[in-house]
Amino acid sequence: MEQNMSEPINQHRRRFFNTAALGLAAAQMGLASHAGAALSSPAQTARKAGGHTSFASLKQIRAGLLDVGYAEDGPADGPPVILLHGWPYDIHSFVDVAPILAAAGYRVLVPHLRGYGTTRFLSENTLRNGQQSVFAVDLLAFMDALHIQKAIIAGFDWGARIANTLAVLWPERCKAMVSVSGYLIGTQEANRKPLPPKAELQWWYQYYFATERGEAGYRAYTHDFARLIWELASPKWAFDDATFNRSAASLDNPDQVAIAISNYRWRLGLIEGEAKYDRLEAVLAQRPAIAIPTITMEGDANGAPHPEPAAYAAKFSGPYAHRLITGGIGHNLPQEAPAAFAQAIMDVDRFPV
Repeated sequence: MEQNMSEPINQHRRRFFNTAALGLAAAQMGLASHAGAALSSPAQTARKAGGHTSFASLKQIRAGLLDVGYAEDGPADGPPVILLHGWPYDIHSFVDVAPILAAAGYRVLVPHLRGYGTTRFLSENTLRNGQQSVFAVDLLAFMDALHIQKAIIAGFDWGARIANTLAVLWPERCKAMVSVSGYLIGTQEANRKPLPPKAELQWWYQYYFATERGEAGYRAYTHDFARLIWELASPKWAFDDATFNRSAASLDNPDQVAIAISNYRWRLGLIEGEAKYDRLEAVLAQRPAIAIPTITMEGDANGAPHPEPAAYAAKFSGPYAHRLITGGIGHNLPQEAPAAFAQAIMDVDRFPV
């Protein structure tokens, strides 16, 4: 799961950050999407999920340090959209989103992150590093390998942080962004600061992973661990065994434990990152504003740690709107409310630049 620990957390209170004026202005300007989607209200209601169980096409491509497994749908010459999953989820978080976007004319790409699914390191000697910036570097290499100069980037959890990171480090490669739970770029310095006890309780698994026992426990009970996180993070999502098992299979990746443990230990400053990424982390440590067109989203029943929309709204200096998705929607927003997530992507595509 994903969160910038330097922001205030309030699991019981949901504030809707209303920027409907931006959408109204876009509509009044007559800005039409190539996909022909109507601009919807920032307050979205969830629609039925679970219509698809597989993707149109599964592929592999060598990109940077990785042989990346990814799903693809839609016309090859359509405007590219890259969808990014989090932990402990996988590409199936977007299994109902992809066909909606493909039908609207987009080229949809859904890569497994390092440590997930069929993505593998090209060398056994490569450090299994899960620090913040490395995932954006992976994404940039993925785009280069597919000859994609610019794309709409959308994600949740780790995926939202990756989208934020790419938008800061390489904004010229991002046409627009959809980010669940907002601005998630963090720093080791900020993450060392203690939170109020109730907020610390929500991060129990992060502290568990900081121990040898936690690493061994996650390795021994990976699927059980993931299911517990799913239940806690989306308390009103009645997912079935088949839905969980499709994603849990991706956690059998031989590098999953190493990447997950590295990610959470790096956040707390318990391990150092690689020196070659120091320059990137220094930029991210300033937590600069993001200027590309952005829609942030939140589910009304997100049980995972997350900041209030008002806490990060100022971090988006370009065209911006926030949407609260109602109907008992939890942390895995794209899979629980795929139509609302897809609509946000189509809408942000028409925001004025």
